[in-house]
Amino acid sequence: MKSKRLKANLRFSLLTGGALAAVLVFYLLAGRYPRPGLLNPFTLGQDPIAVRVLLSLRLPRALGAILLGAVLGGSGAVFQSIFGNPLVDSGFLGVSQGAAFGAALSLLAGATGFYAVAGLSFVFALAALWISLWLSKTFTFGGQVLRLLLAGLAVSAFFSALLGAVKYAADPLSQLPDIVFWTMGSLSPMGWQRLSFILPPSLVSLILLLLLRWRATLLSLDDSVSHALGLRPETERAFLASAAALGVATVTAVCGVVSWVGLVVPQVVRLRSGADGRSVIPLSMAGGALFVLISDGIARVLFPGELPLGIVTSILGALAFALLLSRRKMELLR
Repeated sequence: MKSKRLKANLRFSLLTGGALAAVLVFYLLAGRYPRPGLLNPFTLGQDPIAVRVLLSLRLPRALGAILLGAVLGGSGAVFQSIFGNPLVDSGFLGVSQGAAFGAALSLLAGATGFYAVAGLSFVFALAALWISLWLSKTFTFGGQVLRLLLAGLAVSAFFSALLGAVKYAADPLSQLPDIVFWTMGSLSPMGWQRLSFILPPSLVSLILLLLLRWRATLLSLDDSVSHALGLRPETERAFLASAAALGVATVTAVCGVVSWVGLVVPQVVRLRSGADGRSVIPLSMAGGALFVLISDGIARVLFPGELPLGIVTSILGALAFALLLSRRKMELLR
């Protein structure tokens, strides 16, 4: 049985990797220059503008989509594992809402530069995480997991309300459109500078999650069992949540709010590979990268005007989620 599962996971990994490579090639060649459709790769040597478009615009954006998807998919798998709940994702601790409020506040204050918006977004994303962790320790109701879930719900609602207040105060002609567009998520501004900004902390987050993925599996067990196996559930759960939120805060600060990736992708992976976090977490990273790359390709190419990435991921994610719920029973681990 174990051998069959390993073979199935290997096939699924190869299939996901092959699909990611194929979609990446298609993504790089698809666009509107020199004409709508696919760029002929054999003409690149004769068209320096096409080379510049490919290397300066499409390639960093494609790598940004892959990094964004890997962070959201992997963090979603970790959150669902350590909290024993398949219905949570990377934003449930208020990270996405905090990032959105920080970016909106920066735009409202007139600080529209990249580092100002991304920096303030990052600060409030991590602040939301820290407040959620602190509140969970002050609550006296329920176990540690339930307290953290309730704290995340409260912090998410709080920062969502603050975001609504910022929208209300924003100039409807100049500031509000920028705030609304940012909260929809987009990779259109992605370039080598922004990619270099999010790469180091995102890689740190991904590497930590990969190295500690077996501990995430143990934390999906009852706390008494995890403690008997030598873990400190409360401390290690907070550390893994912080490591996952670091990557989410970083990519959200630059790309805006992109939802459903961390919720749906791990569900699809578990359907194919089982519930073992040692395989679910890396496969969710690869699956998230593939999902976001496809979604951004649709947002960029399919329509005459580019759609915000968050709209496409929400449509595809909601459809996939409804299909998953209608085809199988989704059980809570705890």
